[in-house]
Amino acid sequence: MNKDIINTAILATAFLLLFGLAELLYHKAKIKVELTRKLVHFGTGIITLLFPIMLDNSWLVLFLCGSFALILLTSLQFNLLKSINAIDRKSHGSILYPVAVYGCYLVYNHYTIKFGKSTDLYIYFYLPILTLAICDPMAALFGKKFPYGKFTIGKDTKTIVGTSAFFASSFILSSITLFCFGKNTLGFANIFVASLIIAALSAVAEAVSGKGRDNITIPACVITVLILFS
Repeated sequence: MNKDIINTAILATAFLLLFGLAELLYHKAKIKVELTRKLVHFGTGIITLLFPIMLDNSWLVLFLCGSFALILLTSLQFNLLKSINAIDRKSHGSILYPVAVYGCYLVYNHYTIKFGKSTDLYIYFYLPILTLAICDPMAALFGKKFPYGKFTIGKDTKTIVGTSAFFASSFILSSITLFCFGKNTLGFANIFVASLIIAALSAVAEAVSGKGRDNITIPACVITVLILFS
């Protein structure tokens, strides 16, 4: 338990340093908020990958996720953390991100309780988190750089290029991750099919989910497909 508490403090410090770096880049280096926001999005995902390795207690994961959700809510209320919040659209993405992380950890924790701790089970946590951390920013960056094929869903404007970038990066990421953690149970044919379905469903989820709700729908799609194929 003492080790978990120490690791929780280390992870919390890493998150705070990431937020501090984003604030420094935004205020001092004048980096655009869309880039600092994506930096935090990506960096948070990478740090989060340490959860299954460093933490065995779901309550401590809840503490971390809840604490940062509270920090983000407070920053919105008092106009703080502009490197994340100073965007010209309404988004709940930053608040929903820690919710998604905790949900993914609960799924992973369920399987470890059921089958015992195994690196093969990391797939239930790693793939949805990596899809959020890598594919979502890829869609945004490519969509802004090459704004072709625009379409509107609700009040959000997306692009065919952005959605295609999400699909391609998700397929590659899923294939690699499933091969690393699921080849013993899935087999090569199922890895290809599962990767294709994950990429398609999560790309659609990213396209149709407005106001940052894709931070919930994307990992939900990934986990659903993993459960079906398991």
